[in-house]
Amino acid sequence: MENSKISTAEAISIVLGIFVAYTLVALPRSLLESTKTATLINIIYVGIIALFFTFLIYKLIVKFPGDDIVDIAEYLGGKTLKTFIGIIFIFYFLFSSSILLRNFCECLKIVYYPMTNLIFIILTFIIVICIVLHYRFSSIAKVNLLIIPFVIISIVFLFVANIENFSLNNIFPIFGNGLFNTFVTGLGNLGAFGGITLLYFIPPLLQEPQKMKKVYLTSIILGTIYFLLCVSIILFMFISLMYTNQIMPLYSAARYIEFGNFFQRLESVFLLIWILQMVCYLSIVSKLSISIFKKITNITDEKPLILVFGLLIFAISLFPKNYAISKFIENYIYNYMVVGISIILGLSILVLAYFKKRKKKELNINHEKNL
Repeated sequence: MENSKISTAEAISIVLGIFVAYTLVALPRSLLESTKTATLINIIYVGIIALFFTFLIYKLIVKFPGDDIVDIAEYLGGKTLKTFIGIIFIFYFLFSSSILLRNFCECLKIVYYPMTNLIFIILTFIIVICIVLHYRFSSIAKVNLLIIPFVIISIVFLFVANIENFSLNNIFPIFGNGLFNTFVTGLGNLGAFGGITLLYFIPPLLQEPQKMKKVYLTSIILGTIYFLLCVSIILFMFISLMYTNQIMPLYSAARYIEFGNFFQRLESVFLLIWILQMVCYLSIVSKLSISIFKKITNITDEKPLILVFGLLIFAISLFPKNYAISKFIENYIYNYMVVGISIILGLSILVLAYFKKRKKKELNINHEKNL
């Protein structure tokens, strides 16, 4: 994505965009299903672990100035490894975003468009995304930066406006089903931090590379706080959601807000903001996928790829036979993908490349001494 440099604030916002996108459908409920009343403690716990992994990624990737994970893979294993890693991340971005789009559209259909065919709702998003993808990545990032504050404000407003509906008794027992469930099996909630994946691709895009550490750590810290807010709303209001299949729990919380006879049905305003954020998220990951594909194939013109990738997202989103399957993929398989690809695979590439570079440097030093 040449000539598409982004500011520090824009970089933080696109990472937050992934955190936000997954909370709009069912993530808060899936976190609660996993660790029950201990979810707030668990989020702080996995947030600290995510921060540790993020710092480790920073310490390693900063050794390769101006490179992303695909460039580093090429340094480590040549074009073969570069192509393999590129395909893995393209698959991750397309598959995860397509399933999220499917689930989000399923929710829209149930809430607002019960008589509309799901295909037309998904197709509407695909058309918008294909139009947005004709703009530069920096332009998309700027729009995302404008929308993210409204999303954050909407969540804070949900929290404050619903305080009177909160029941603090819902946090007991504090450790839910026990310490083992909270701190061991609860590690699966690390999958909620899918925004870590973008950290591998941000370095070449930054206008101020020296602020990369700030981008990395700030985005994870803000993401953790955001998760705490979202889960607090659901936990304090709807303890029963842990045991039901109610869709879009944050939307359900918004329906409880009323300010007299004039300010009612505010959930429609929130949903509009969330739809805009979803489009931004889908556009960002699609743009990154196209960029990776261009890099591993040496294609220079991306315009023909826009329609191809749009159709791929459309096809993948229709792959699950029903909402139950797509919801299962989002709530469970996605977590394993984040841990396996974003943390284990990504860090493995960085660690091996770091040792290769270090060994090569030592060999050069020894060679100079022998001379």
